[in-house]
Amino acid sequence: MRLVCSAALGGQRRHRRRSRLGAILAAGLATVALAACGDDSSSSDADSAEAKGPFEVKVVEADFPTRQRLGETVLLRLGVRNTGDETVPALTMTVSIAGEEGEGSSLPFAIRSGEPGLAQPDRPVWVLSEKYPRLSGATETAGAENASRKTFDFGPLKAGETVRAIWKLTASRSGSYRVLYGVGAGLSGETKAETASGVEPGGSFRVRILEATPEVVVSDSGEVEEIQRGEQTQANR
Repeated sequence: MRLVCSAALGGQRRHRRRSRLGAILAAGLATVALAACGDDSSSSDADSAEAKGPFEVKVVEADFPTRQRLGETVLLRLGVRNTGDETVPALTMTVSIAGEEGEGSSLPFAIRSGEPGLAQPDRPVWVLSEKYPRLSGATETAGAENASRKTFDFGPLKAGETVRAIWKLTASRSGSYRVLYGVGAGLSGETKAETASGVEPGGSFRVRILEATPEVVVSDSGEVEEIQRGEQTQANR
């Protein structure tokens, strides 16, 4: 489609001003029209491109220490296998802290404070290290964030393949928590994942973070690292 904008050119100054204004308005309308047409087609294409499912998957690994200490760095590991016959369009993993405070937070490893007037009401229970999550054995970040920061997208997963994701976390708030995790098969609400028995894949960890803090140092790369007992002895010599 061609959008043509024409302005009459006259010898008088007021005609030129009107022509210039008309050209600006016409150009603006043309841009809006093109953008609107492009957005409609792209969004509809994206919606129709993703298969609806359900897609069969299985959680093959779920590991997170249930007893931790304040300041301790631990790993959350989740492994998911595509046990179906078709490629999962977009394997997603959603992590959240159970309860009203956890559900109210926009962050996966935080709770939302009810104290009024706070500029940032989200209070982290765990601090996520840079370049995490990542896939097992990899050094680069994986799991793109989406509209919900609690959901991580690991891309398509072919039949028979497994994704093993790792989050590196440092406990920053003592207490008892229940961490929920769920697995999805796509970014649209209609694309579902399920186990062989037809239930939604996922689970939870019950974790207690003690106030006893380990001896830690901050490495050159900015990571919080615990000093082991042997290292403490060397440092004190």
